Amino acid sequence: MRRRILLLSAYQSDSHAWWVRWLQQAFPGIDWRLLTLPGRHFKWRIRGNPLSWLDEIESACRGADQVVATSMVDLATLRGLCPALARIPAIYYFHENQFAYPVGPGQRHTLEPRVVQLYGALAAERLVFNSDWNRRSFLAGVDALLGRMPDAVPAGVAARLGRRSMVLPVPIAELTRPATEHRDPRLIVWNHRWEYDKAPEVFARALDRLAADGHDFHLALLGARAPKTPAVLRGLEKQWAPRIVASGCVARSAYGAILHRAAIAVSTAIHEFQGLGMLEAASAGAAPLVPDALVYPEQYATAYRYPAGDADALATRLGQWLGEPPSVPDVSAWSEVVLRPSWAKVLNGE
Repeated sequence: MRRRILLLSAYQSDSHAWWVRWLQQAFPGIDWRLLTLPGRHFKWRIRGNPLSWLDEIESACRGADQVVATSMVDLATLRGLCPALARIPAIYYFHENQFAYPVGPGQRHTLEPRVVQLYGALAAERLVFNSDWNRRSFLAGVDALLGRMPDAVPAGVAARLGRRSMVLPVPIAELTRPATEHRDPRLIVWNHRWEYDKAPEVFARALDRLAADGHDFHLALLGARAPKTPAVLRGLEKQWAPRIVASGCVARSAYGAILHRAAIAVSTAIHEFQGLGMLEAASAGAAPLVPDALVYPEQYATAYRYPAGDADALATRLGQWLGEPPSVPDVSAWSEVVLRPSWAKVLNGE
């Protein structure tokens, strides 16, 4: 009989949706049962998904050999509400963790999302993280949180969770390579969401400094955008209009073509647990220039990193690379061909 897996994705945003589709396509021999919720209304999603699935979960888990739930799923509550689910081995997959997620303007850290993920981790048989930075920051966050509690805290919770954890990234999405490649040595690409956690204002300051130093450059301003265009993006589009070769969310084929044309890809992120966009850019031949923080040190050598948040250092490095970018690092360790066998073992319960 076909192995049956219940896949629970409580915040089906772009990268989560890509991962779900990839699992289904990469392992068609598995009988996938899928419950998802749209990637919006964060506070309600992370706490309310057991209620949202209350009338579906029992039938969805019937006959399942394994559960794979993202860390946005309140797995502990869900298992309590559905005893049948509690009897099925569960993998808790961390695309991110709330202990290391930066808060935006006007926001503050709250206890509840972190406790949901802590209880979810305790309820699961295996924890899988998309990077070692994700794993380390989660376990350190658990230790720090419980260390601030006044009493009745069991010893060694983070250590227990660490013993049942492993790292297994999401594979890079395949990009069709053009028959002939015409790379622009002065084309800089930004391929991230235009939101606070990607710190686009640092990128904007670096471009100002780059132009002030007399450097010529071209821009591709890609990535998802909010319904109301962020002020920093409006400013960039107005200021650098003659230098912009592409702007906005483009079709997948056009996105791949731009990455194959670009010489440099830039990140200024203050939140990155795996950094799929930069891995895609590097796999397409664009040299990655990233902050010396978050997941990046485990992916790229020192030569590709600059001091996090330092727009002047970013501009200096860009000036050195324009026209003569460095060789591109090998990111094949994040490719489907390398990662698929490890995913097969995990999904088979090995």
